[in-house]
Amino acid sequence: MRTSTEFKAFDTEQPSVTASVDGPELNLAEAGRNRLSIDERRSSYREGYVHMTVRPEQDAASLSPAKSALPCVGKNDTIRVLLVEDDQYYREALADELSDYGISAQRFADGVSLLQALDDGVDADVIVLDWALPNTSGIDLLPQMRRRGVRLPVMFLTGHASTTYESLAFDRGAIDFIDKVRGTDILVRRLRRIVQAAKTASNPAADKRLDCGKLILRPSVSRAYWNGTDVGLTLGEYNIVHLLASNAGRYLTYRAIYDRLHYEGFIAGNGEQGHRANARSAIKRIRDKFHELDPTFDEIENYTAFGYCWGKPNDPI
Repeated sequence: MRTSTEFKAFDTEQPSVTASVDGPELNLAEAGRNRLSIDERRSSYREGYVHMTVRPEQDAASLSPAKSALPCVGKNDTIRVLLVEDDQYYREALADELSDYGISAQRFADGVSLLQALDDGVDADVIVLDWALPNTSGIDLLPQMRRRGVRLPVMFLTGHASTTYESLAFDRGAIDFIDKVRGTDILVRRLRRIVQAAKTASNPAADKRLDCGKLILRPSVSRAYWNGTDVGLTLGEYNIVHLLASNAGRYLTYRAIYDRLHYEGFIAGNGEQGHRANARSAIKRIRDKFHELDPTFDEIENYTAFGYCWGKPNDPI
């Protein structure tokens, strides 16, 4: 019996494309023209626009339409990712997109299979976790990995974009937290930055640093040191400290600070001023990490209802 896959594009003027799994009826050129983005494909699968009937043993990756021409950077230096995502269609689509950027993604549907692979000695540069996983959630999986001695950087890529989830992820030791709607380009940039930081961390001579009293910032690897000790900041936290220290003595607004944690104009929290609570939460995490190294740390000053300043302000507001 022939098994087929029907891809129905959103544009009603576009004809549907039927690709045969077994036979030669798959028109790759036509399928390529109807290729959906990751977000569109994920949405269309869930909404029923794309109908798939496959044998259980058929690998969904073999049903993907022809790849579109996407920019490819650094293919000679492949980044190895362990991708944990329970949504099969999104998992396969994302891995396909990442390969266009020279990123190799080994895929897992749950935490159990990931832990087994790690116990077996699988090697990688970074782990990308979804939040909502079967049996063991991503946020509970992270401390399990740390207890097993796994020290690979962990990034959360999730549709649960609440700042509550984000704060918890950073508290548990994640290095980054990205909403899936940001797209593949942003994900790739973050992955490259994380891996570059890990690769160059052992080569301080190649790094131009920024000194600000006891604070040393190494922009090329996004690391902050206090009295010579790594503070352990996440990428977003580092960006905030870099912004403040680069403007030492000057108050910066809550909005400017929170834009550094995400991107300019990022909307979060309740109401137009919701970002203030999120900025305060980020600053609290940063202060706590400095206090762990130095209980006398007091470099970040607050001006109520306005923002924060690194060091003593040069001029009052």
